[in-house]
Amino acid sequence: MPSSQSPPAGATALDPTAVRPEIADARIVRVAPAELRATLAGLKNDGFSMLLDIGGADYPGREPARFDVVYHLLKLPVRIASAAEIGTPERVRVLCGVAENAAAVPTVTDLWPSADWAEREIFDLYGIRFDGHPDLRRIQMPDDWEGHPLRKDYPLRGPARERTPRPSFALKSNVAAGTPASGKTAAALQKQIAQARQKTKDDTP
Repeated sequence: MPSSQSPPAGATALDPTAVRPEIADARIVRVAPAELRATLAGLKNDGFSMLLDIGGADYPGREPARFDVVYHLLKLPVRIASAAEIGTPERVRVLCGVAENAAAVPTVTDLWPSADWAEREIFDLYGIRFDGHPDLRRIQMPDDWEGHPLRKDYPLRGPARERTPRPSFALKSNVAAGTPASGKTAAALQKQIAQARQKTKDDTP
């Protein structure tokens, strides 16, 4: 099993996991996709029986692995434990780097059934496949949605809208300060002013 990662000399922000400070209550392990299954199965056999969550991260421009798939594991006591032991559990964070042109890792739904929806969410929002997943399909976006919204190069308006012209309505950026209201907005303001004046007149003894 790979050892926990220590920050290498001369590391850059292209790999944030290499330069962030050590985590006091968690051991960080970095593995390649080919080592992932064996690493996670070994950790489970060692007592890390609870999969807390699976997440994704996108680091555009990082080579050779643009994405990270992150597994958060918790070790549960298999015997009667003290309050101190229960209150300070052992944690492991497993990071698996995934290349953009081969964005796939093996599923762990057979090891932890709770991985089902988490893997679907990462597939939906990052486009990373989980080989062997029993029902890998979108879970948040519609089935016909284009692209993966949590990728950092995803267009702010979405791919489909980005290809269409923006509507011709007035924005704050092209309306000068102090420009009086017009149309329905002006009529609504005039109505509110008239109602306020009438209320003030009615309340005056």
